[in-house]
Amino acid sequence: MLGVRDLFRVGIGPSSSHTVGPMKAGHSFAQALKGLSFSKVQCDLLGSLAWTGTGHVTDKAVVLGLAGFLPDTIEPEQIDTVVEAARETRRLRIGGREITFDPDSDIYFDRGSETPVHPNTLRFRALDDEGGEVLAQRWCSIGGGFIVPEDMVGDAALEDEAQPPFPFRTGVELLEICEQNGLTIPEVMRANEHAKTSPAELDDYLDRVIAVMMNCIDRGMSTDGILPGRLKVPRRAMKLRQKLDGDRFRNRQAPHNIMDHISLFAIAVNEENAAGGKVVTAPTNGAAGVVPAVLRYYRDFWPDANRAGMHDFLLAASAIGVLTKLNASISGAEVGCQGEVGTASAMAAAGMAIAMGASNQQAENAAEIAMEHHLGMTCDPIAGLVQVPCIERNAFGAVKAINAASLSLRGDGKHIVSLDQVIETMMRTGSDMHAKYKETSQGGLAVNFPEC
Repeated sequence: MLGVRDLFRVGIGPSSSHTVGPMKAGHSFAQALKGLSFSKVQCDLLGSLAWTGTGHVTDKAVVLGLAGFLPDTIEPEQIDTVVEAARETRRLRIGGREITFDPDSDIYFDRGSETPVHPNTLRFRALDDEGGEVLAQRWCSIGGGFIVPEDMVGDAALEDEAQPPFPFRTGVELLEICEQNGLTIPEVMRANEHAKTSPAELDDYLDRVIAVMMNCIDRGMSTDGILPGRLKVPRRAMKLRQKLDGDRFRNRQAPHNIMDHISLFAIAVNEENAAGGKVVTAPTNGAAGVVPAVLRYYRDFWPDANRAGMHDFLLAASAIGVLTKLNASISGAEVGCQGEVGTASAMAAAGMAIAMGASNQQAENAAEIAMEHHLGMTCDPIAGLVQVPCIERNAFGAVKAINAASLSLRGDGKHIVSLDQVIETMMRTGSDMHAKYKETSQGGLAVNFPEC
């Protein structure tokens, strides 16, 4: 049973699938090498990792993972120092041994090999002095920072051994559990989390997630400059905040200004993500701005907002993420951006609805509305960078989430299309979608943008 820690993970930008996952895979391979005799390590990036890995700094992530770093503990300022040192000296300490390692030649972007299990595949090899293979592993980065050995993708044995009191795999099951036990969706999620952790530890984790999200928004709103990469995209969040502040001080606030504040929060997060800053996967890095933006809206603008409400928001949101993760995908390389921003919007909609006092049925309806209106969204980052159109998509996903939550509260929770049906439709749509529209930068805006 997946939980809060699986959907909300502290990491670094710009991508959970292409940065966080590969770093963790490199770290796992390095751990497996401890105690073995080897003199060379190679890594091949396949599929979507090869096509868009440069823009997602996947090669840097692999270097950091092999060097022993993990996404949730590394500081952003360490990244370039470690990678540049490896490039200059052509040496790296891996698995307790310092060996010759050249990131530019020992990490290969393989755009030709097949990826039979998942489009985000990494192939690691360790060799001895004679070129003999000491250890070989293949890993898949399956979205949201999750990694799985290629031969164990979909293996039920990977599920957590701790048995939750209220296991569910569908929205129908979740609502039935709530009805039979007189519980809310956040209460079900909290009870399941308590099977693995204490109440105090869970609250501390939720507080940490909230703190990282809010700090990320604050950093994004106060940082100017140009985002990394050849597009030279200027940051907008700080100037947008200044203009909104100016309107407020001059008492010139239009009724729709609240939408600009929500967009500002989302843009701030995703600009930080694009710059390699510390973010929370929610459920991915590419969609990391939606949930924080809606949560910030609740904190700053909703009457009587409090810590308990923010916790319930995240718990309800994680329930929707669990349903999507179990029954579809949150990987843009597998199902397009509908699986990333669409899922994030559904999560935020359910969380906001619960925080606003919705019933369980209304919260499920809110998630369904939000996801339904992201169906078919492609993943076509220009130049392989998580910048255009990704940053603005988070802003629109956040606004849609609040709209969905508000609409659901105007109804009684009854609706024609269920959340389960929308999730299944999203997966089928993603399966039918041409590969060039799924995080390869070979279709859509990525090829129709004229670069000067």
